[in-house]
Amino acid sequence: MSIGFGSNATTRVRIALSLSSWFVVVVILAATRALYYEHGLGSPGLGIAVALPIVILCFVVVRVQSLREAFRRVPLWILVGVHTVRLLGISFVILYAAHRLPAPFAPVAGWGDIFVGATALPVAWLAYRRPENARPTLWIWNVIGLADLIAAIGLGVISSPGPQRLIFAEPSSAIMTTLPWLLIPGFLVPLLFAVHIGIFVRLAQRRLISDL
Repeated sequence: MSIGFGSNATTRVRIALSLSSWFVVVVILAATRALYYEHGLGSPGLGIAVALPIVILCFVVVRVQSLREAFRRVPLWILVGVHTVRLLGISFVILYAAHRLPAPFAPVAGWGDIFVGATALPVAWLAYRRPENARPTLWIWNVIGLADLIAAIGLGVISSPGPQRLIFAEPSSAIMTTLPWLLIPGFLVPLLFAVHIGIFVRLAQRRLISDL
C-alpha cells in the first residue's frame, strides 16, 4: 500500500508510519481488552473500530490532493493483489475446528476469505496483463470480496455477546476482540474494505471515461 500510493520515498514512509500507528493502536486495544464484552466497550466499540477507519481512509484519500492523485495513479492490479493477505482466513477455519469460534460465522468468514485471497493473484495478473479484458472479472471478484467482508462483519456481530446477539451457538465470537484476533476486524477488514471501495471507484471512472 505504501509503495503503490507513495509517489516518492517521503510519502511512502509517511503512509507506512500512519498504517503502522493504526496497527499499534489496535494491538493496544486488543492487549488491554478494551473492546471485550465483560469489562470493555463490547460490540458497539468493535463496530466503531471497524467503521471509523473506513470512513477516515475514504475521507483522507478524497480530501488530500496528493493521495487522491496517487489513488488515480496506482495500478488496479496492486489494489487487487493486496487481498492475498486474506488467505489468513484459514485461521477462522482452524479456530472453528478447535471449537473456539461458532458457525456460521467462522466457516463463512474463513472459506470466503480463502477464496478471495486465492483468486486475488490470478485476477491481479489478469488486470496487469490484459487490463481492458479484465473489467468484467474485476467487477465480479470485487463484488464477491466485498460481500464476504459484509457477511463476516454481520455474522460476527450477531454471534457476539450483547443485546444484538441473534445466534447463540457456543462459543461466541467474543474472541475476536482479543489479541491477536482483533487485528483482523480492527485493522485488516477496514483496510481491505476501503480498498474494495477504491476498486469500484476506479472501475466506474474508467467506464465513464470510455463512455465519453
